[in-house]
Amino acid sequence: MSKTRQLTRAAAVLAATAALGLSSTAVASAHVTAQVYGAQPEQGGHAAITLRVPNEEEKAGTDKVTVHFDEEYALANARTKPVPGWTAKITKTKLDEPVTTDDGAELTEVVTSITWTAEKGSEIPAGEQSYQEFSFSTGPLPKVDRLILPADQHYTNGTTVSWADEDPEADKPAPAVELAPPSGDGHHGGAAAASHDNGDDSANAAADEDATDTTARWLGGIGLALGALGAGAGIGAVLRSRKKASS
Repeated sequence: MSKTRQLTRAAAVLAATAALGLSSTAVASAHVTAQVYGAQPEQGGHAAITLRVPNEEEKAGTDKVTVHFDEEYALANARTKPVPGWTAKITKTKLDEPVTTDDGAELTEVVTSITWTAEKGSEIPAGEQSYQEFSFSTGPLPKVDRLILPADQHYTNGTTVSWADEDPEADKPAPAVELAPPSGDGHHGGAAAASHDNGDDSANAAADEDATDTTARWLGGIGLALGALGAGAGIGAVLRSRKKASS
């Protein structure tokens, strides 16, 4: 097999791999997910978490979203970041028996859900091209490796999709956040989380920079492959020219 044919086949494989990667990303992004901007939250600390909700109905928009918290997490408080056109309601549930947190506080009720409801005309539009983000801060975080956050997505046609499966590979996986062990520095991921909660654009800038870097790497790889193709063609032309001159 000639060098040119090998390089052409390699370029085709590269393009196919890139297309597959983009397709996988599109599928994954269709799920309701929990995003954390900045440092990884720590057990015992506080975190600002963003629920990313894409619309998946062609003829119905999303008009209500609810995220649930297990009572065993014993989350003492929560705050929501305002979303234009949406109202938020934090629900607390009274415990059968009080629990004592690591810092000695006694809790008689804990946060068990947050519901965002759209005002008329502010729904996530019908179709598969739009999404909305709902941010909240909460804590102190429980001593678990993974914070599971089941969510319900309600559509304007009356249907509700429950994102509640703890298996991340399931069809309707629950949003989740990985928690790091306590570092002992007293921050517990709260400082980085607070900067996003206060509207700091640095986290978004970092995300954009990562996306740009990834795109640059893809383009660089394709450029190298195309460059190699050009070099192979050029060498072939020189050899043919020399052979013709010698004959």
